[in-house]
Amino acid sequence: MAQDPHRLPAPSSRAEVDAFLHRLAALPGRDGGRRGRLIFALDATASRQPTWDRACRIQGEMFRETAALGGLDLQLCWYRGCGEFHADPWGVDSTTLLGHMTGVVCRGGATQIGRVLRHALAESRATKVDALVFVGDCMEEDLDPLCSLAGELGLLGVPAFLFQEGRDPVAGHAFAALARLSGGAHCRFDAGSARQLRDLLAAVAVYAVGGRQALEAFGERRGGVVPLLTRQLRGD
Repeated sequence: MAQDPHRLPAPSSRAEVDAFLHRLAALPGRDGGRRGRLIFALDATASRQPTWDRACRIQGEMFRETAALGGLDLQLCWYRGCGEFHADPWGVDSTTLLGHMTGVVCRGGATQIGRVLRHALAESRATKVDALVFVGDCMEEDLDPLCSLAGELGLLGVPAFLFQEGRDPVAGHAFAALARLSGGAHCRFDAGSARQLRDLLAAVAVYAVGGRQALEAFGERRGGVVPLLTRQLRGD
């Protein structure tokens, strides 16, 4: 059977990820020595409630770890319910970010991926954003306008990394298209791949701090899940 190009390879060990994070702290900054900027967006609609606590734990680990890196500013945003959308200020400490995440209760409502993309565009036009991460499980919007917004992100040099929980085919098709048009990547995860998701988030942190060269260098050293991102970024 042919291997699914969007399925996640074997997970890395905790020690390997920790070693990577220490190496990342020594990487040179972005152009002009500026700090990398990463938007972390979450679908908090009702379909994600069964796995929300687990997702918070995984993502909270990354918030705590990236706080020690230096060179990276994070912004958390999420949507839920009837048009509710929230974005934290930039540079909030990791403990506060985790507290905000764990305090969120998922509520039924339609997806707002377009709003996430428009937010990322507005933020990057104000001050350069280096990457957008989106974690979700479905897509209920007209795809054509979303593709237009993803293309605008690509023109601004803001790749979108869309990490899909589960295997909904409509979401898979849409997330892959948005990733391609923005110059980013799309990967799936499920209940058995929490550690791989953690590595994927770490890899995007590498990209936000040091760019594609840093990500490819890490991928060559680490292997496993990271080359899945680098191959998509190259358009392979």
